[in-house]
Amino acid sequence: MLEQPYFGRRLKRLRLARGLSQAGLVGEGMSTGYLSRLESGDRRPTERAVSYLAHRLGVDTSALTGPSDERSLTGVLAAVTSAPPGTDDTAALSRAVEEDAGEDPAARWQALWLLSRAAGHDGDYELERTRLLELIELSDLLEAPELRARSRVRYARCTRALGDMRTAEPAAVEALSVARAAELGVSDTLAALMVLISIETELGRLETAGRHVAELERDLLPVATSAQAAEALWTAAVVSNRQGDDATARARLDTALGLLKGKDDLTLWTRLRAAATAAALQMSPPGVAAAERWLDEAASVLHLIGTPLQLQELRALQAHLAFHQGRLDDARALSRALLAEEDLRLSYRDRVRLSVLDGRLMILAGRADEGVAALQRLGRQATESGNLDLAAHIWQVLATTLADVRSPEARTQTPERGDSGRHRASGS
Repeated sequence: MLEQPYFGRRLKRLRLARGLSQAGLVGEGMSTGYLSRLESGDRRPTERAVSYLAHRLGVDTSALTGPSDERSLTGVLAAVTSAPPGTDDTAALSRAVEEDAGEDPAARWQALWLLSRAAGHDGDYELERTRLLELIELSDLLEAPELRARSRVRYARCTRALGDMRTAEPAAVEALSVARAAELGVSDTLAALMVLISIETELGRLETAGRHVAELERDLLPVATSAQAAEALWTAAVVSNRQGDDATARARLDTALGLLKGKDDLTLWTRLRAAATAAALQMSPPGVAAAERWLDEAASVLHLIGTPLQLQELRALQAHLAFHQGRLDDARALSRALLAEEDLRLSYRDRVRLSVLDGRLMILAGRADEGVAALQRLGRQATESGNLDLAAHIWQVLATTLADVRSPEARTQTPERGDSGRHRASGS
């Protein structure tokens, strides 16, 4: 017989895997109170209870009481972490987590960390969130401040990618609080502060974000590694960009990109160039030449080693760049093709910005009613979800585009010479 609390943990996982509530599992042959005590480990199961529950679950009793037929989670972890680069052991690790009896919470934490990271890389943010919620619970159980801070940082990033800013902000605040209280190292504190700054910026709280940027530059940048400093400067550049200080934003971007060489961290080198492209196109006027150069550099790597998500992000940026270069037909074809994909993995913000571009192109093509309705719908959705910076961008684009189509002079301009579509907010 599998001892408690491991029997209860396995029982609960099997029940949840079948989508059953406690009442749905026990039926009329057992009380939900007794099942709850079994799952929590407070009661030792009888043979009769095991037989009944196995029957209700449609499994052999050994599925509840016997050792797993698979390798232990620790063994699978050892195989995964020692595998050659490029090996995809996600399925094996996922099976091991499902079969895990929970004897080693630290090993389970590590496995869930790897699985959540894989889901994030694939753009499966809902699965990533599910993994991260358990990670947070395990972190609290283990009472390890490093794990508590890191799981909350990643959860804040994930929920931000989903557009759930009201969940993302408290997670980031708590991550930073844990890092400070435990006096964690620069890496953990910087990660928590950067994600909080990004969230504050998207919430339209530019004054607060600016204060955190000043703290970042004063206390953390002097002791950060080159890679850490590059990410931090890019985060600070976004805040300057939203505040309308394009000179500072451009200086921070140039410094950030100069800190990192491709041979140091090719993934980060590429990601920063893609991020810098997006920032440059949101300047006023847009930094089209710099954006084109940075995007070409990123594309040269992504076409070789990019994940499906990264390739979609690249195509979205190419659509935005084509628009600002005045190649409206190319922008329309790129945006429409990407939005029509069934497996669209872009984050909430990237999807909305691409949809905004599509709506803008509708208006410019003479389909004003359809385009205006699309932008209004996106603006309302962004406002209701708390993405105020994004909402401001949408309403600004709508106003500017309508002004363009009504002005004979504006219709002769290319997008590069006209509006950048960026909201100039002061901090509210």
